[in-house]
Amino acid sequence: MSAVETKADHSVRLLFELSRDDNPRLFDDLMRFNKGPKRVNRLRFLAHEGLLAQHWHLGMTVPAPVPAPMAAVLKAPNASVDPAVARQTSQAFEVSNGGAEE
Repeated sequence: MSAVETKADHSVRLLFELSRDDNPRLFDDLMRFNKGPKRVNRLRFLAHEGLLAQHWHLGMTVPAPVPAPMAAVLKAPNASVDPAVARQTSQAFEVSNGGAEE
């Protein structure tokens, strides 16, 4: 198996179209960046954070090292996860078992 085949087995390539009507907040956030790596990295970051928020209560994540200035901010009492917001985020990305999407 060549290096190209090995890399292809461990990656996912996505091509999708998003209009402002689909998700105005996400659309506006992504449009801040010109198309290219910055926009892709922003989408990757948002997807990762959404995944963590969806499973925050399971404790499956390992905390990432935080730079010293940010550590003080994150230890503040108001930096905790709001369960209502996490629940809304989880519901926004739920997949229905009904088959075809509306």
